[in-house]
Amino acid sequence: MLQYIIWDINPEIFHIGSFSIRWYGLLFALGFLIGMQIMTHIFKKEGKPVEDTDTLLLYMVISTVLGARLGHFLFYEPELLIKNPLQVILPPFAGLASHGAGIGILLALWFYSRRKRSIETGQTFLWVTDRIAIVVALAGAFIRLGNLMNSEIVGRPTDLPWGFVFINNDEFAKIPRHPAQLYESLSCFVLFFILLAVWNRKKAATPHGSLLGIFLIVVFTLRFLYEYLKENQVSFESTLFLNMGQILSIPAVLLGIFFLVRSASNHPPARN
Repeated sequence: MLQYIIWDINPEIFHIGSFSIRWYGLLFALGFLIGMQIMTHIFKKEGKPVEDTDTLLLYMVISTVLGARLGHFLFYEPELLIKNPLQVILPPFAGLASHGAGIGILLALWFYSRRKRSIETGQTFLWVTDRIAIVVALAGAFIRLGNLMNSEIVGRPTDLPWGFVFINNDEFAKIPRHPAQLYESLSCFVLFFILLAVWNRKKAATPHGSLLGIFLIVVFTLRFLYEYLKENQVSFESTLFLNMGQILSIPAVLLGIFFLVRSASNHPPARN
């Protein structure tokens, strides 16, 4: 009978000299590349200028990386940000916060939509964020798989038969733990298919803000709950009633509820 799973995956796929290709980087890039193809499909189906997806990709890459890096330092290690602000943009980019990435993406899409919301393109903030929510769910699944390959963001000890022993994590290598990264990855995959199905059903007639609302509610409600199964990322969280991930998830869920309720009275006309 299976008692636990030994997780001994090398984070590196291969290396040449000091240059290495890691699973995390590959999966991170795949999230953007596949997401780009999905957005191209959506733009074609809804009659939007396909060339705009190149600009959208640039906004997404920059806002995701900068938002995640800045969010990590602001939420978890503010003293390091004050000491050396250049760490945000300098490699090796250790430390990424999903809440920071979310804030960065929303701000970037607001600026993007300011340029593209004309009658000709019709890419309003809620139109863009609804469609981006689909591919962000997929990207989130790939990123959490990358965390699994890195043996990071591990769960608390468990005696369940699918507990993982993370051999390559020196701090948490001795006993089986919840594969919290896998839980979040699978949840994001399921959410991706749900959002894609909801969009595919109505396409341009999808109520503005509905997909964004569903995304925020599901992702951050689950994030709040999964935090109970995860080890804290930094020591100061042990002194808090809720850890930082849970604290930051509450306003995200409330924002999602706001967009979902608002979408109930916001039904754009369908296009043939």
